[in-house]
Amino acid sequence: MNAILIPAYKPDFKLVELCSQLLTHDDLRLVVVDDGSGPEFKDVFDALDERVKLISYPVNKGKGGALKTGIRYIYENMPQCERLVTADADGQHTYEDIQKVIAESVSNPGALVLGGRRFDDKNVPFRSRAGNAITRVVFRLASGLNVYDTQTGLRGFDRKGMELFMDVVGDRYEYEMNMLLKAAEEDMPVKEVTIKTVYLEENKSSHFNALKDSFRIYKCILKFAASSLLAFLIEYVLFLILHFFVVKETANIIARIISATINFYINHELVFKSKEKLWKAAIKYALLAVVILALDTLLLKLLVDTIGIPAWISKPIADTIMFFVNYPIQKRFVYKRQGAGRA
Repeated sequence: MNAILIPAYKPDFKLVELCSQLLTHDDLRLVVVDDGSGPEFKDVFDALDERVKLISYPVNKGKGGALKTGIRYIYENMPQCERLVTADADGQHTYEDIQKVIAESVSNPGALVLGGRRFDDKNVPFRSRAGNAITRVVFRLASGLNVYDTQTGLRGFDRKGMELFMDVVGDRYEYEMNMLLKAAEEDMPVKEVTIKTVYLEENKSSHFNALKDSFRIYKCILKFAASSLLAFLIEYVLFLILHFFVVKETANIIARIISATINFYINHELVFKSKEKLWKAAIKYALLAVVILALDTLLLKLLVDTIGIPAWISKPIADTIMFFVNYPIQKRFVYKRQGAGRA
């Protein structure tokens, strides 16, 4: 038995049409979450078949909040459902593609299956192409995984996934990114199947706020970047001063030790908000810092002595390269938090 979960905020009758198609299968159980749409949308929800389990609440919680409400309900009240597929209410996910994700999930137990769109069609709005391209790069940086469509709402997973995802941090669109990060953090396989790319009327039905919701999605990486930038500035200034008095390798090491201490504390307390004991995280950070320092020093030496690039230019180049190495390692191993609620 499979469950289909559809979070709905101010939907139109495309939701009713999709549910009617899905109900032709006896092995599907449908759950729709009315995410505080308001009384003016009551006629849409009233038109749903009585076999659809409708969960309603008066105040909008956001897509993440609606998904978590539905996942928890299915996990706790539908033990006969071996897997769950989430789909959007706006008509972007077709009946055929939902069946495709179900089949892929059956073939890959324990995996998170994504219905991935392709964005090379001329009918895809520019903001969607650009947004997905940027998010794809950001997610690869954060997780080390290459996922083509990180923002798809069509996802399938089994009961292990339900237990894993129902407490993931985030109540709005950042929840879906945090779900992917959670899967990567737990070494959960992520599979993609290609689905139709459907954008109706330039995707006007989407409630995604490009500025606010993008910030929610990227905020952990943005905070890490700000912390790294502050550490870099401290280290850079110290390096410029010290390299007049000692050899550049020694200047680099002293500057790195001071900036790394500041960077560690900021990341532990503000960026990743780690619950791990400070001394345990500090040991792992110190070991990572030694490795990164060695690589950074070798790279700096290569750029200055072998290629001949001035030290004041080589330093930011080396540190930028190390930034892209540092983030996923720190997130997954240094500040890894215990419990299902971490993002």
